[in-house]
Amino acid sequence: MSAQLSQNLLLAVPLAPLVGAIAAGLFGKLIGRQGAHSVTILGVFIAFVLSALTLKDVVLDGARYNATVYEWMVLGGLKMEVGFLIDGLTAMMMCVVTFVSLMVHIYTIGYMAEEDGYQRFFSYISLFTFSMLMLVMSNNMLQLFFGWEAVGLVSYLLIGFYYTKPSAIAANMKAFLVNRVGDFGFILGIGLVVAYAGTLNYAEAFAKADQLAPLTLPGTDWMLVTVISICLFIGAMGKSAQFPLHVWLPDSMEGPTPISALIHAATMVTAGIFMVTRMSPIFELSDTALSFVMVIGAITALFMGFLGIIQNDIKRVVAYSTLSQLGYMTVALGASAYSVAVFHLMTHAFFKALLFLGAGSVIIGMHHDQDIRNMGGLRKYMPITWITSLLGSLALIGTPLFSGFYSKDSIIEAVHASHLWGSGFAYFAVIAGVFVTAFYSFRMYFIVFHGKENFRHKPFPGEHDHHAEADDHGHGHEAAHAKTDDHGHTDDHAHAHEPHESPWVVTLPLVLLAIPSVLIGYFTIEPMLYGGLFKDSIFINAEHHPAMEELAQEFHGALAMALHGLSSLPFWLAFLGVAVSFVFYRLKPEIPAAIGRALSPLVRVLENKYYMDWFNEYILAAGARLLGRGLWKGGDVAFIDGALVNGSARLVGGLSSVVRLVQTGYLYWYALVMILGLIGLMTWQLWPYLGGSVGR
Repeated sequence: MSAQLSQNLLLAVPLAPLVGAIAAGLFGKLIGRQGAHSVTILGVFIAFVLSALTLKDVVLDGARYNATVYEWMVLGGLKMEVGFLIDGLTAMMMCVVTFVSLMVHIYTIGYMAEEDGYQRFFSYISLFTFSMLMLVMSNNMLQLFFGWEAVGLVSYLLIGFYYTKPSAIAANMKAFLVNRVGDFGFILGIGLVVAYAGTLNYAEAFAKADQLAPLTLPGTDWMLVTVISICLFIGAMGKSAQFPLHVWLPDSMEGPTPISALIHAATMVTAGIFMVTRMSPIFELSDTALSFVMVIGAITALFMGFLGIIQNDIKRVVAYSTLSQLGYMTVALGASAYSVAVFHLMTHAFFKALLFLGAGSVIIGMHHDQDIRNMGGLRKYMPITWITSLLGSLALIGTPLFSGFYSKDSIIEAVHASHLWGSGFAYFAVIAGVFVTAFYSFRMYFIVFHGKENFRHKPFPGEHDHHAEADDHGHGHEAAHAKTDDHGHTDDHAHAHEPHESPWVVTLPLVLLAIPSVLIGYFTIEPMLYGGLFKDSIFINAEHHPAMEELAQEFHGALAMALHGLSSLPFWLAFLGVAVSFVFYRLKPEIPAAIGRALSPLVRVLENKYYMDWFNEYILAAGARLLGRGLWKGGDVAFIDGALVNGSARLVGGLSSVVRLVQTGYLYWYALVMILGLIGLMTWQLWPYLGGSVGR
């Protein structure tokens, strides 16, 4: 008999961070900085402990929960409610979200110590945690959409945390607008499910999936499930930053580093991957939708990785790495390897949070300079940051025995086993992406932690290195501060400084994140991919999509997989990527400079991010502005105001000007008109009888 989960304890999981967010946000001045971080950390810690206990009950005792917590309203037969669905997928996501959030909360104490808005920031990140928990714990699409929009709203607030910086305001508006595009598709998909299934509840909708399979969209020959799946995935494209709706994510680096780690590792960008996995019973009915998902993921995985090669901002290198890894997860979704996708989601959450927080630690040690070309030789100054960043990089490139190896290698094998249209291109993309990932990851590693100590003379000084200038990145705390920057910070190390290790509140989360980055893949691959953890969470049509069955047949244990990985193509491509980056950036730095000059047109394309921002601004936005101006001038001003409103007024005025000519005010004139009218009426009535010949 399975264990029973307590509804009150489940409620406490999202509500504990919410209480902390309210306390820090509304009463921040009253409780002070220490009170703000204490109450929010306590709330997230409670959520993590309860999530871990829930996962234990789900894994060891087979506990499940699916019930309504609060019924909001009923429209006809459509119920709108708050409810929880706790199974293996949800319990795993709860633990990942709360653990990474807890690490980010602790880290923030050190990173944001000198910042204004300290209490406000803690309120935001705790509210972000609440929103993501409501999303992953939902048992219906209404609550899913609430959490979906809530994480988007809080990300807007966090990306624009430095609200006096124009670049931060532009970045958060960009994220908000791009996500609105995706969310339009998402709500259309939910609307189609409601229209044809008549329910918002997951279980009820999935039970009717087979009834939806033969239907077509009215007026077309498109399969209904294909349209629903693609609409839902468009939502995931926005939230999980898939091409071409990826453009907001690199610019989100305008926010402070802790929120970059939270957004990119465990919360917002993983929401799309989670949603598609949860909707697997619908996606499995459409090979067309799965192929679309796979190809979009492959494009993102490969081409966003290329952009990481030419980045010099330490956070942007990690940001493009996130884009590429999200592409890997999406490719796995398209191959019907949903469990592999969420497995990579989990492992990626740990090592990507580690890499972001490690980058933030480097920024602190470098007195807020983010240009990797101004670094070098930091290994001896920042030993904890160095070793943890190395472990995170090894996990990212898929080194055997590290967590990233098990999830990344499983994605590659799942795509190789897929027979859907587009799987050939996807396999090439994920294989080539292994080399690209290894190259840009260790390019950053070698430049930052080894080689010449460029921070002593700064070969690439920015505007922030001049006394009277604000920072050139517009990041406030993120970029190097001038001697007095626009946030009121002072820095006496504008030109030369000695790097230093970060305080323990920064390095402790690095160590705690490094442990799962190394070990968790080894211990969880079997239960997550080949055990029963997701047996009632994910549906796969094994007859048409046999990738997971083929992986199961080839799996002989985590150790055997790692040993076999030492002779596999991905391992040697990763090794080659590290070797090439070592040669280019440690032994012969003149080689990449020469390649850059020889391939300057290609480099220009990469520096302009494939001109996607240009296209969006000068084509799409310009077209939208022209359309808007046309609707304004032609539709609103000319037709509505000019023809309907003012035109009707002019018509009435014209008629009045004619009518008033006969309104003289003289009685004899009115009597004459009345007599003439009477004569006319009598003539009209008697005319047929006059002369006796009328009508003959």
